[in-house]
Amino acid sequence: MDNWDEIRTAYQVAQIGTVSGAADALGVHHATVIRHIDALEERLGVKLFQRHARGYTATEAGQDLMQVATATDDQFAQLEGRIRGHGEGVSGDLVVTSLVMLSPVLTPVLARFRQENPDLTVRFLTGDRLFRLEYGEAHVAIRAGKAPDQPDNVVQPFLAQTVHLVAAPSYIERNGLPSDEADLRNHWFVGNDSIESRAPFYKWLAAKVPQNNVVFRTTDIRTTIDAVLAGAGIGFVTSLELKAHPELVEVIPSKPDWSGQLWLVTHVDLHRTTKVQAFLSFLKEEAKSWEI
Repeated sequence: MDNWDEIRTAYQVAQIGTVSGAADALGVHHATVIRHIDALEERLGVKLFQRHARGYTATEAGQDLMQVATATDDQFAQLEGRIRGHGEGVSGDLVVTSLVMLSPVLTPVLARFRQENPDLTVRFLTGDRLFRLEYGEAHVAIRAGKAPDQPDNVVQPFLAQTVHLVAAPSYIERNGLPSDEADLRNHWFVGNDSIESRAPFYKWLAAKVPQNNVVFRTTDIRTTIDAVLAGAGIGFVTSLELKAHPELVEVIPSKPDWSGQLWLVTHVDLHRTTKVQAFLSFLKEEAKSWEI
């Protein structure tokens, strides 16, 4: 494609919105960016951008071109990720993504795996974002909830995660403990900031207590645990956290429908590579001793 450089330049201008920003991203002079945009508009016979004081905004024709460029850029990213994962040895990057709550048990496993494979660089990505395995953004994902159904993924059941409803001694000293489930309505809770949380234990809580009783809300599981430990309210923790903090008191017995299944997810194109198979085998063996 003779004008691919020009299309790539236009793509960066559309993404960033300024000539200088696109020039920095591409590592070229800003005059080169302007020349590429002018040449592409002349070749196509349309204006791709509206110029204004704040920068460049794509016209309708520019947006059409960007759809093609975005798809092409994604395909290149996908190809790059697959090429990186197809080595015969256990070397290069190993990208693993999971919920941050698994870090206390998963990080030591990743460290030991890297020690056994010194040519490896581990990249451990946590958070709620769904990394796109089909674009090579991760080699292995550990996901919670219902079984992932994205096409071309290999999905394996991993572990069940047990959840407990607990209170810290400081909360109990101020407010006492609920006498039964009905008495939960008379207590304060730590919960998710989103009332639309899909976690089964938060759905259960929403059916049991008024929303106003959830007086400390957060989007981060680490903050949730810290708030429970600080006595901000009654809240949910995993078996892993309950074991780490024996001072926490279970409010009522854990219910099976609070627990969630964890899944190991890989892309079909990378699943059989030496690196991914070696890590999956190592992880499954290490996880036999986990209590989560």
